[in-house]
Amino acid sequence: MVQLGKASLEFRVKIPMQTHYSVAIVGGGQAGLSMSYCLKERNIDHIVFEKNQIGDSWRSKRWDSFCLVTPNWQCQLPGFQYPGSDPHGFMQKDEIVQYIEDYACSFAPPIQEGVEVSGVRRLEAQGVFELTTSMGVFTADQVVIATGSYHLPKVPKIAERLPANIMQLNSSEYRNPQALPDRAVLVVGTGQSGCQIAEDLHLAGKQVHLCVGGAPRSPRRYRGKDVVDWLDQMGYYDLAIDEHPQKEKVRAKANHYVTGRDGGREIDLRQFALEGMQLHGRLKQINSATLEFFPDLKQNLDQADAVAESIKKSIDEFITKNQIDAPTEAEYKPAWEPEAELLTLDFEQANIGAVVWCTGYQSDFRWVEIPVFDGKGYPGHERGVTNIWGLYFLGLPWLYTWGSGRFSGIARDATYLADYITARKKVSHSNAWSVINEFLLGS
Repeated sequence: MVQLGKASLEFRVKIPMQTHYSVAIVGGGQAGLSMSYCLKERNIDHIVFEKNQIGDSWRSKRWDSFCLVTPNWQCQLPGFQYPGSDPHGFMQKDEIVQYIEDYACSFAPPIQEGVEVSGVRRLEAQGVFELTTSMGVFTADQVVIATGSYHLPKVPKIAERLPANIMQLNSSEYRNPQALPDRAVLVVGTGQSGCQIAEDLHLAGKQVHLCVGGAPRSPRRYRGKDVVDWLDQMGYYDLAIDEHPQKEKVRAKANHYVTGRDGGREIDLRQFALEGMQLHGRLKQINSATLEFFPDLKQNLDQADAVAESIKKSIDEFITKNQIDAPTEAEYKPAWEPEAELLTLDFEQANIGAVVWCTGYQSDFRWVEIPVFDGKGYPGHERGVTNIWGLYFLGLPWLYTWGSGRFSGIARDATYLADYITARKKVSHSNAWSVINEFLLGS
């Protein structure tokens, strides 16, 4: 088994260039690399275009203390399960980058790094796709868009009202507490990034003001196991989106907040409040000298707790139904309750020197000049297969299952698309008479 960090980067050799490929993959992250692995297994010639370098999002858009929130054993890229010695631990940022680098080294993908694809369109007359890149124009019989969907930070327009002397950055720009002014910090948003960044600042001794939104939270461990282990055993990660109670709506839901920091633990915002973090409701307005908040702090905290308790209840029912011997745990009791919500805050009195916007991302597929998108810019697809012959998407959250945008489920999606691409390749390159003969013999 390959050990993390032991592989070299010998795959980064000059690739003999041609202008046409059977398949072009846009994006060299874990999704694009997984697709390349599956196509290489099937001997399908292809090329991978990566705007920056392998693992760039993990390398340049995560803060210094970032780590996975799912156990390492869930890193199951095709042909390359987690090779380290701590399957129940949580890889940190640099280890994640190394894991992806080692994966690429294990099969030498035909990747072109530092090449941006600025346009993809269908040439109907020729029956191919044209890709305009910073390296020139290429064509391909089929194309896989594997750039994920977290492209542009969603910073609200209200941010323009903040005074110029307050530093502003979004979650992908945050690195560490030392890079911010030696003053209090306002964190807006309590998805995974918001809660983890607030914790990072809090542990460093910063005065943190946190705008608590409606994101749910998850237990870390329950009844003797990590919750991820229980959910895996219960089959949750095999649940297809068309079987999910919320169907396509689940794609827009915020992720549950939890952390893998220091071996993994829950994030309990109530405990942070006891330790001095200032919790507020959602940000409502920014005036000339003050912040205004919605009066929904208690509601949002209670709602997050309710989700965590519902996860525990599902595990309890599974344990009972299957007569599993597991330790019991005391009922959760809130450690803190907001007595009176503070609805306004003066910038200067609170000594706020920076705001970190953790308000999510939006996709940007404007460079895909093919009519497959809905009114919100999301591609229409069935398990990544669009209604345009030969055009696919991979690595989107809930493309098919919960793990589709993560290390855990990408292998299933890439394998499915690779089989689809292979079948279409055979048809597209078959001799016309052989197609007719196959049809007659099969009739």
